[in-house]
Amino acid sequence: MTSEILSVQHLAFSYRAEEGQARKAVDDVSFAVREGEWIAIVGHNGSGKSTLAKLMIGLLFPDEGGVELFGEQLTKDNIWELRSKMGIVFQNPDNQFVGSTVQDDVAFALENKGIPFEEMVSRVHTSLAQVKMEDFLNHEPHHLSGGQKQRVAIAGALALEPRLLILDEATSMLDPQGRQEVIQVVEDLKRESGLTVLSITHDLEEVLLADRVVVMNKGQLLTIGTPREIFSRGEELEAIGLDLPFALKVSRLLQDEGVALKEEQMTEEELVNELWTSHFSK
Repeated sequence: MTSEILSVQHLAFSYRAEEGQARKAVDDVSFAVREGEWIAIVGHNGSGKSTLAKLMIGLLFPDEGGVELFGEQLTKDNIWELRSKMGIVFQNPDNQFVGSTVQDDVAFALENKGIPFEEMVSRVHTSLAQVKMEDFLNHEPHHLSGGQKQRVAIAGALALEPRLLILDEATSMLDPQGRQEVIQVVEDLKRESGLTVLSITHDLEEVLLADRVVVMNKGQLLTIGTPREIFSRGEELEAIGLDLPFALKVSRLLQDEGVALKEEQMTEEELVNELWTSHFSK
């Protein structure tokens, strides 16, 4: 049985307002991430998903419950040790760059960890190759496209050889091409290396690639399941402000108009293939 790499147990956290009142942002949330999984966390603005992400990486500590990472309970004493086993990519890549060139930026965290020079060079080249940015070693990061910047940020995380990659709204500021570049890189990494991925996202294409989806609403875990299980609850999701995949909405419209489908399709490619094989290839 695959081991758990991260688990949260009855997690609760409240923000304290100036007038002394507390606003509960996360309320009794429990779930686990198994090694090699891709878990997507979704929810409308204010659902608690961003606070949950901060609790999982130790930027905040819970009022109740706990976070277990790599078999250890996360505390203020071991936070740096456990965080060194994670790669974290945030929303705005420009806020993460510190080097004057791409290779300098990827090497920065390795230098801070005291990695020997020859190993550092090898890791920089390997991680950039993994995200298909090896031809940009000497480019200035701020002259890259949005998608390229996030791929460099992912390379910087991968160079640390993490057991868990966390993407915190990492595609939300990108154009469609940039989002596709980043999502494709993460999908390839997971398939080729078995990397564990946790993504906090609004992007439905990203959600569809996940093994399981955690849905947050008003600080609580509403439900957890496969993308197909989650999106089968369409009206419930729309009621809390979440969208549905375009192909799923088209599938339902076609069925309403009498077009027979074997099942509701989640992606445009699946829908086109279904329509072709069922209605046009005979």
